Amino acid sequence: MLRKNRLTKLPIVMELKQFLQLGWPILLAELLQMSMGFVDTVMAGQYGATDLAAVALGASILFPVIIFLAGILLAVIPTVSQYFGARQYDLIGPYVQQSIWLGLILGLLAMALIRIAESLFALLDINGVLRSIALNYLNAAAFSLPAIAILQSLRCFSEGLGITKPIMVVSLISLLLNIPANYLLIYGKLGLPEMGGAGCGWASAMSFWISLLIMFGYVAWRQDYRLFAILSHFPRPEPSTLLTILKLGLPIGLAIFMETTAFSVVALFLAPMGATVVAGHQLVLNFSSMVFMVPLSIGMALTIRVGQSVGAGRPDLIARTIRIGFSLALILALVSCSLMLLWPETLAGLYSNDAAVTDLAIQLFLFAGIFQVSDAVQIAANGALRGYKDTHIPMLLSLIAYWLVGLPLGYILAMTDILEPRMGAQGFWIGLIVGLTCAALLLGSRLWWVSRHYWRHDIKN
Repeated sequence: MLRKNRLTKLPIVMELKQFLQLGWPILLAELLQMSMGFVDTVMAGQYGATDLAAVALGASILFPVIIFLAGILLAVIPTVSQYFGARQYDLIGPYVQQSIWLGLILGLLAMALIRIAESLFALLDINGVLRSIALNYLNAAAFSLPAIAILQSLRCFSEGLGITKPIMVVSLISLLLNIPANYLLIYGKLGLPEMGGAGCGWASAMSFWISLLIMFGYVAWRQDYRLFAILSHFPRPEPSTLLTILKLGLPIGLAIFMETTAFSVVALFLAPMGATVVAGHQLVLNFSSMVFMVPLSIGMALTIRVGQSVGAGRPDLIARTIRIGFSLALILALVSCSLMLLWPETLAGLYSNDAAVTDLAIQLFLFAGIFQVSDAVQIAANGALRGYKDTHIPMLLSLIAYWLVGLPLGYILAMTDILEPRMGAQGFWIGLIVGLTCAALLLGSRLWWVSRHYWRHDIKN
């Protein structure tokens, strides 16, 4: 039978235990999914520096698209969790079915969008072998986008109910499939063509489609999901419901997109400086993205718990949940900061044996370590706000922080002599630090305001 979420006032230790039980599978799932990017980067780097740079360039375009898709479909979590908290179980199934249709539509549109990468590379004067490998990687990886979007819909449905372990298992299977597939396609084993870095794209596409089939099978098999009849009597797309999901989810996707593209655009600006600079930046960005999954998982747990408490009409539980979530986020941010500041040489050495690449990466790890606390605060605040279904104002605040403050400042420091002699990659990372700090202050203030006024004014952005 479906496990009911116990929205009762428990001692702080018991609530912390519940929060951790909800959050640790999300964390492992996020780390496993990001590990696919880590594996791609490492295996492409072992094949050659040019392939590493090409996969980095391809990922700088692909990753924001994936994040954007996933962000839109994150709307499923607060909606399902609020329905679940309010015991409106009959509304969950039809909503999730429409989110699956939306995932398919968005995934196909994203596949078409990836085709503009060739024009973008030409605009940025990225040519030769680097361009060729990056385009081949992107064209292959694009086939995974519909599977990723539909899988995200099913994942958010499950997590909105408070069932967080299935996606962890599916993510592990996907990673275990991706590693041997990468090896076979990068190096051309078992009679397959030797594709180099481009083989990572085909391996990812295969892994995600198989993962989606496994998740569908799990939803059909597990009794907890049968109450909602997700896979029976599947209706046609309903434009009104699709628009409702988009209205809530599009600001989430745009907010996450604006943050991730602020990082990815840096790689594109650095491309003319050569493969070594791009590769060094990519090493730090890839590891930082993996570490980012820790506060992101806490933010998702906050969305679930806050959403269920909103549905049940329990503001007292929301306040305690937010305190627990922020405390965990800050403690773990200090751990990741210490790791980057104390052992940058070891971390850089995991990715590459090229001395020039690792030397630059070691310098950039200093900046990545500094912004860990700000990053943790802004993602935790965003997660809690989504539980309230407050998404439009946070999107605008993210726009200000990343695109009106952080990225312009980074460009000025890195590429011009206006404030200081041009600093190259380090200048962009200083801009990112300022942008993330700005986001933490703005989103933290918004959460404080919403938490004080939601129940009085019924805020619905």
